[in-house]
Amino acid sequence: MSLRKQTFIQGAMILLAAGLLNRILGFVPRIVLPRMIGAEGVGLIQLVYPFTIVLLTLIAGGIPLAVAKMVAEADSRRDPFAVRRILRVSVALALTLSLIAAAVCFILSDFISNRIMTDSRVHTAFLVMIPILPLVAVSSVWRGYFQGKQNMIPTALSQTSETIFRIVLTLLFAWLFLPYGLEMAAAGGVLGMVAGEFAGLVVLWIQFVRERKKPSEPQAEQTEAELARGKNTLRGILHTAIPVTGSKMIGSLSYLFESILTVRSLTIAGVAAAGATAQYGALQGMVIPLLLLPGALTYSLAVSLVPSLSEAASRGDWATIHIRLHQSMRLAIVTGAPFVVLLGLMAGPICTLLYGDDSMADMLRWIAPLAIFLYMQAPLQAALQALNRPGTALFNTFAGASVKLVLIAQLATDPRFGIIGAVIAIGVNMVLVTLLHWISVSRLTGFRMQPLDFLKVTIAMIVMSAAALWIWNFNWLTHSSLNLGLSCFVAIVIYLLLLILLKLIDRHDAARVPIIGRFLRFFLPRQS
Repeated sequence: MSLRKQTFIQGAMILLAAGLLNRILGFVPRIVLPRMIGAEGVGLIQLVYPFTIVLLTLIAGGIPLAVAKMVAEADSRRDPFAVRRILRVSVALALTLSLIAAAVCFILSDFISNRIMTDSRVHTAFLVMIPILPLVAVSSVWRGYFQGKQNMIPTALSQTSETIFRIVLTLLFAWLFLPYGLEMAAAGGVLGMVAGEFAGLVVLWIQFVRERKKPSEPQAEQTEAELARGKNTLRGILHTAIPVTGSKMIGSLSYLFESILTVRSLTIAGVAAAGATAQYGALQGMVIPLLLLPGALTYSLAVSLVPSLSEAASRGDWATIHIRLHQSMRLAIVTGAPFVVLLGLMAGPICTLLYGDDSMADMLRWIAPLAIFLYMQAPLQAALQALNRPGTALFNTFAGASVKLVLIAQLATDPRFGIIGAVIAIGVNMVLVTLLHWISVSRLTGFRMQPLDFLKVTIAMIVMSAAALWIWNFNWLTHSSLNLGLSCFVAIVIYLLLLILLKLIDRHDAARVPIIGRFLRFFLPRQS
């Protein structure tokens, strides 16, 4: 497969398709693994996973975005030497950081396992995790390179390959190692994750080798001038990567502090320690993953938006910047709106169907209406980063995290609120960070959303809500799960028809969708 540059929407749709597939597949280990190694075995894996995320954020949190941005800018100047230099410097930087982190983790593995993670049984799984650091470091740079080239196919193929191999090998290794004890079974699960990352890296490497065979991008000579430019490139990468990494670290540390503070606040409110842990586990392990389902779209929009805006900004093309921002925001709102409606209205039946328990349904009802702000957040943050304002995104994220932690301490300690206090705090964080990003982007670009689009989406949401409730209450199908499926299906169909009637989507939008776009456009009206 040769390198092929896609349009902004095509790139976003390619990543969306891969993201949706990966999220659907991702539910397989969530269901199977606990039945295989039990909650205790899964707990050992979960002790390793958050620590790994923090390390990966430090190593490669902002480098891929910096690479995508700088490659897009160099591509717009038709400077293949700069593209090669960016790739070479970024790989060296990410690999060096990852190897240093891996060495430190290996040397301090006993201390980390016994003191930080508080369970010595996690030691083997932690050691198995270490090779994932250089694998992710290199693959993240290559993904940033292809994204900067505005070719999202290698990233989509890599993500899908990684997901499939991770799922299969995680379950296989956990099952094979289970006879040797729970500690080894957890290590087997982590080994499957490492193998999945390796598979994704191999797919990227194959695409990269094919792309390098193109004669249009010559190799740069290693002269003194080239070495000096390499130092400038390193400074450019760090200029973007450090604030982005800082922003992501704020999110990671905020999540860590949130988990500690919420459980302790619930304990102060009179909830038993085990109950507090269970409530917070239901919030983060069951409710939040449902809200993040549309995240496949917001991620694809954010990834596609960075090189597209960077290229337009390098040309001073503000008209294109406004068009791309409007496209991404409209898609985020239009796609996220039906999730907000269905998760809010059908919280109880959905939780019962998926988890066999609706005790967390109240949390979902409280936070679902605010999730629309979460779906708009990623494109706005990507816009700030693409337009050389990563520090602004960092400040906005920090402000939201600070308010969230203060509200958790205030509300979750109150017996009248309890875990709902934490839900409110998380929801306020979603709204605040999104509004701050929105204000920042508006001041920077003069971008304004069209109020009529919001009104049209609101009308579509109200109508689909009425349809869903009518079918659910009418109870046409005696089995609740079938009735739920019918309600959601009819509501979504009505929502899509309203989008067409209200001209929120047309045949030009459909034509940009890969593979099926050429068929969909014949059923949609022309743009007025």
